[in-house]
Amino acid sequence: MTAEVKPTNCHYCGYCCAFLATVEDGRVTDLVPDPSRYPYDERILAGCRRWRMNLDALDGPDRVNYPLRRAGERGGNEWERVSWDEALDDIAARLRALADEHGPETLASAIGGPHASFWPLHRFMNLFGSPNNMGIGQICWNPRIWMDALTFGWTVEADIVPGVTECLFIWGTNPAQSDNSAFWRSILAFARSDAALVVVDPRRTQAAAVADLWLPVRPGTDCTLALGLLHVIIGEGLVDRAFVDAWCHGFDELAEHVRPYTPAHVAAVCGLPEDDIVRAARLFGRAGAAALVSGRGVDQVGANVAPTHRAICCLRAVTGNVDKPGSCVLAEGPDFVSEMELEMSDALAPERRARCLNTPFTPLQCYDGYDRARKLTEKLGRTLPERYLTSALPHLVLRAMEEGEPYPVRALIVNATNPLLTYADTHRVFDALMGLDLLVVLDYYMTPTAMIADYVLPAAGAVERPVLQVHGGVANMGYGGPAAVEPYYERRTDYDVFRGLGLRLGQEDAWPEETLADAFAAQLARAGMDWDAFCQLGIYWQPPAHAKHELPGPDGRPQGFATTTGKIELASEFLPTLGGPRLPEPVAPAAPLCSPELVEDAERAGGAHLPMITGSRKQPYNASMYFNNPAFRQKSPHPVAEVSEATAGRLGLKPGDRVEIATDKGSARFILETAPLRDDLVNVDYGWWHPEWEPGGPDLGGMWESNVNCLTSCEPGEPLIGTWSYNAIDCVIRRVDEPLSWE
Repeated sequence: MTAEVKPTNCHYCGYCCAFLATVEDGRVTDLVPDPSRYPYDERILAGCRRWRMNLDALDGPDRVNYPLRRAGERGGNEWERVSWDEALDDIAARLRALADEHGPETLASAIGGPHASFWPLHRFMNLFGSPNNMGIGQICWNPRIWMDALTFGWTVEADIVPGVTECLFIWGTNPAQSDNSAFWRSILAFARSDAALVVVDPRRTQAAAVADLWLPVRPGTDCTLALGLLHVIIGEGLVDRAFVDAWCHGFDELAEHVRPYTPAHVAAVCGLPEDDIVRAARLFGRAGAAALVSGRGVDQVGANVAPTHRAICCLRAVTGNVDKPGSCVLAEGPDFVSEMELEMSDALAPERRARCLNTPFTPLQCYDGYDRARKLTEKLGRTLPERYLTSALPHLVLRAMEEGEPYPVRALIVNATNPLLTYADTHRVFDALMGLDLLVVLDYYMTPTAMIADYVLPAAGAVERPVLQVHGGVANMGYGGPAAVEPYYERRTDYDVFRGLGLRLGQEDAWPEETLADAFAAQLARAGMDWDAFCQLGIYWQPPAHAKHELPGPDGRPQGFATTTGKIELASEFLPTLGGPRLPEPVAPAAPLCSPELVEDAERAGGAHLPMITGSRKQPYNASMYFNNPAFRQKSPHPVAEVSEATAGRLGLKPGDRVEIATDKGSARFILETAPLRDDLVNVDYGWWHPEWEPGGPDLGGMWESNVNCLTSCEPGEPLIGTWSYNAIDCVIRRVDEPLSWE
């Protein structure tokens, strides 16, 4: 058969880079980057290792290719192959029986990315009648989206324009590792320009290494730093008075609020030189246009996540760096069908929404909080994605699994995530999942979570499924493309799976499109774009307008911002209605995870008590993914704990030492390396397991050995959203002499 060249996309990070696939007899025989479609970047050949996995993984020996049903004890690695009809019929029947006994909220779900489309699962859950979806929203994306929306009326994105942006802050993210594509190269180009680059990170990342100023902030003190920057900017008159007077609410309150955050005070709290704090504030405040990019490092600071993001919003606002070229752009709602419409959020009855396992514990991240915020965003015709921003709290879902309180959760559907590695408090997650009546996992591989499932369903992956990445529908942009081939073996897309379950559970009218590509075509049709045209372009995008607050509204007056006051709320009028503060205020961290006895025992054994950060990413891995790739394992063969050279010397440790890190939750073992980060801090690799080990059994693919989530707690410290902490966690570290199990 003649070979065809077809457009398709990678799925191994959120960029979904464009490819050209050579297809012969329904099989992909070659794959090369396609510079004619978004993100228009041939250099991923040199900068990214993951893209090669698309070809290798199609026929990888460890792929799940057929539906599997547990045939023995849970976790015993005994499986029988079944047909899709058998699997979906049985799953649907068991879900119906559990709902009849306990109510539909007895079903919970867990979802991750970038391999999945979120809305098919969310639609299924809404129509089934369960509000209990767990994502990673509380520690990724949600905190920024919430605080942006409540401050500006919608989300903002950095607008880095060469020759216009005079100062750029990168705060708590390392695009060289977490991105490593077009965005990272734009940062490198910015660093080579005359503009100022400031990096806030306890680690001297690749971005920090090329920055004009590196602020190695003490983990967990970011809010104090942001308030200190505001102190200098306001105190030195670096405020855009015209913008503030016209468009900001509560400036005088904010100015009084930041008065105590002097450089001396902030330096003591954050562990930074006073002069560097002042210099950073002046660089941002004096710039004609300044931009700021934040990442998971901020999202995962636990108790201080909301006030930190609010203080960052205030930095943008008082300097006038809002919705103007070179600073940030207030995103626009999508022309295409929104995420909220796709997930059919209004199908979930009010009495079911009220039973979500977050109410009343997080008054913002719940259905009531969402509904209140929705009334504001709809003033300018926009709706935030509902299911993700109302995610259930994992610790409450686990309690419902363990204790049946406030009602039993007896079933869990897991799509494109691996809770035994990626959810905090692994021991608790394991115990809860082992006691379920039904656990269904849709994934590429036999992950540790899949190993204890009742059903493992084979997911179609990159080049086997279409993609339309819209990042929750908070911007007027979508990118992606078609599948190059039909799914190999008996793999299916998540849309096919949840549509199949829905059709068996009385949801026929809600799933009119037979395929995911048909659903994407219908989504784009509202924007006037044909699916085939989208597949050739790889992107739907409309250039954003700036200064949209000045555009005339229906009454002819400037439309302003979609907030209670119609202005940027430096002092919030909304949050006090939920019991929150008017102004960003640092919060005391959650209780320590190390008891005095644990610390004393470690110190007697020659160890030390240190703060720990866990969220940093290391190419080519991504969360708990890709540890099964032999080439990747050659590059990064073992799990690592990093300390500075000075800290290693103080503790009598050297590179290559075996170390054990522990909290009251558990322990994990790593190989020590020294790295450029602030002293008296340990940075621990995230997501490690050993897919080469025997699946099932007590080891579950080696997930207990070096899994940092064996050390963490899922109890939230942040009261509005429910964020738990992956950074600024106290731990003990000590050398161990016995060989580690993988050596």
